[in-house]
Amino acid sequence: MRIIGFLLLLATVVQAQNFELHIQAKTVIPGKKIYLEYVNEVGKVIKIDSAVPSALNKVSFKGKVKDQGAFYLLNFFDTEAPKPQKVLVILEGGETIDIEADGVNGEDGKGNFTLKGNYPNIKYMVELMAISKDMEAKVRKWNQEIQVDPKQEKRIQAEFTQAQAASTAKIKALIPEMGSHLVALWATNFLPAEKEMASLEEIANRLAKARPNHPQVKQFLANLQRLQGVNEGAMAPEINLATPEGPNLALSSLRGKYVLIDFWASWCGPCRRENPNVVKTYAAYKDKGFEIYGVSLDQDRAAWLKAIESDQIVWKHVSDLKYWSSAGAQAYQVNSIPQTFLLDKEGRIIAKGLRGAALDQYLAQLFKDK
Repeated sequence: MRIIGFLLLLATVVQAQNFELHIQAKTVIPGKKIYLEYVNEVGKVIKIDSAVPSALNKVSFKGKVKDQGAFYLLNFFDTEAPKPQKVLVILEGGETIDIEADGVNGEDGKGNFTLKGNYPNIKYMVELMAISKDMEAKVRKWNQEIQVDPKQEKRIQAEFTQAQAASTAKIKALIPEMGSHLVALWATNFLPAEKEMASLEEIANRLAKARPNHPQVKQFLANLQRLQGVNEGAMAPEINLATPEGPNLALSSLRGKYVLIDFWASWCGPCRRENPNVVKTYAAYKDKGFEIYGVSLDQDRAAWLKAIESDQIVWKHVSDLKYWSSAGAQAYQVNSIPQTFLLDKEGRIIAKGLRGAALDQYLAQLFKDK
């Protein structure tokens, strides 16, 4: 009986480590596979399984969860043009999840999908995505309004600030419920680090106690420690990347000026919409000792250069064309853009996250006697 009991317990443990994903695609590309990919702690994506959809456009994946909990991607057909639809799934073992997806992206570059499964990671993923989609819809509406009537910019900026605060408050309210589930790590992507360090530290402390040896948790703790090193009052880490002309330009070479480090990319809609405002700000203060050091997270050099020309952003630009793996983004722990850091003449960080009216007001005070 003791042996049988042990075998039953072992079977239960093994079962708890397994997962099943059942995928239904609305559209398929004939002969192309759907891939299951594992995302490791440094963001490297590794293909671990694949299957061609059935006649009913269905595939299933089964396996044992890595690391007692991991981030996975469903990569639909892995096409270059258009870019494949990808769906994130967070698994900790024991899940059977049904996923319905368009299979291809729409004109906006995104494909719709649904996740069904009564598991904490899935539940909170769905709630976070709903909050994010609601905010995205509002931003699209405001962008349409401002194109029709630019005079509404001040009102829209105020409404945006209020809506952003409300969205952040909803996300923060969910964090205690997430406990030590890995979805709490994902939730950090929705929190602006410059304003929500306390929330990030709360998540870090909880996960450090519950999962001290988990690779994703260890990486997050290390990233947070580095992020705390780029708080206001700290010396700005060096960045030394290639300019559009070819030679590198070191951030430290701009000492003696107030420098705004602007993390952006040609593919970042909010960044591009912000650029006209920054152009006006730069024109107003560039002769008073103000400079901008734009760090692009692009991968496509041509797209980067075209955006610089189209938006008429004439300040300093650098990039290593490594997307989120950019050395600059890594040094400053940038996981969302646009993001800014304002440095004093000695290279010390004096403000973070300044944009729009907030940036203008700060610089007006900074240069009021100059």
